[in-house]
Amino acid sequence: MSTIPPLVPVEQGNYETPSPAPVEGEAPPRIPHLGHVLIFLVILFSAFFLARQALLLVTGAYRAQHLFEGVVHNPTYLLATQAGIYIGTLLAAWLIFPHLWERGFTDGIQWNAPKARTLAVRIIPVGIAASYMAQVVSHFIATPKSMPMDDFFKTQLDVWLTCAMGTLLAPLIEEIFFRGFLFPALAIAYDWLSLAKGPEAVMRWRSTTTLTTASYVFSGLLTSIFFALLHGAQLAYTWPLVLMLWCVSMFFTWVRVKTQSVACSTLLHASYNFAVFLTAFIGSKGFTHLENLTR
Repeated sequence: MSTIPPLVPVEQGNYETPSPAPVEGEAPPRIPHLGHVLIFLVILFSAFFLARQALLLVTGAYRAQHLFEGVVHNPTYLLATQAGIYIGTLLAAWLIFPHLWERGFTDGIQWNAPKARTLAVRIIPVGIAASYMAQVVSHFIATPKSMPMDDFFKTQLDVWLTCAMGTLLAPLIEEIFFRGFLFPALAIAYDWLSLAKGPEAVMRWRSTTTLTTASYVFSGLLTSIFFALLHGAQLAYTWPLVLMLWCVSMFFTWVRVKTQSVACSTLLHASYNFAVFLTAFIGSKGFTHLENLTR
C-alpha cells in the first residue's frame, strides 16, 4: 500500500498531494469523497441499530416496554452504548476503507501522528486556553435553567464516564468524521462542481490532486455548521452557545489544515474538552458536590 505525503502549497491558493500516480498521466483518486462519508455513516447507524437490537434481546422489551424505556434513558447505559458504537464504528472503518482506498486508513484520513507528537507541547496549552476563553464567554450568555446534558452530571459514575468519553473517545470519533472524512469530501465536491467545463479542466483534475483555498473555506464553514448543530441538542439549542461551538469548530479545522494532521485537531479537541471537565471537577470539589454542576 502506498502512503500519501501531506498536502503542500503548489501555487497561490491551491494545495496538492504529491503522490506518485498509479497510472501514467493520472494522479491517485481524491479521498475521502462524499461516497466514503456515506459509507462511514452507514457503518455508524448500523452499529447503533445493532446496539438497540441487543438491548431489546437483553431486556425482553417486546414484553416489557417500560423496562426498555427505562434503560434507554439511563445516562450510564447511554454512555456505555455510545462508547461501544464508537469503538465498533472505528474498527469497521479501519477494516473496510483500506480496501476501498488501496492505502492505509490513517494515510487516507491524513492522521499524521508524528506531527501531533512534535507539536503536542504547543497544541495542548492552546486547547486548554481556547476552552477557558469559551467558558468565560459562555458565562455571559443567558441559558435555560436545565439542559439535556445536565442528566449526565447527576451521579459520580455518570460524571466520570462523561469525562472519559468527552476527553478520549468523543474527540477521536468526531475529528475522524468531521475533519478526516467530511471536511476533505466537501472540499473535493466543491472543486468538482466548480470545475470549468472542457477536456483541459478534466485532464487537470485527473492529473493532479489539487484542492483550492476556496474549497477549504467552503468546506470548513459547512463542516463547522454540522458540528455545531450536532451538539446543539445537548445545549437545548441555545443559539449563542451553538454559534460559539461553530467558531470553536472553525478553529479545529484551521489547525487541521495548518498542520495537515487530523491527529493534531484531535489532540486540540481533547485538550479543549479536558479543560471543561477540569473546571467541573474543581467547581464540584472533586465531583462530590454535583449540585454545583446543574442549573
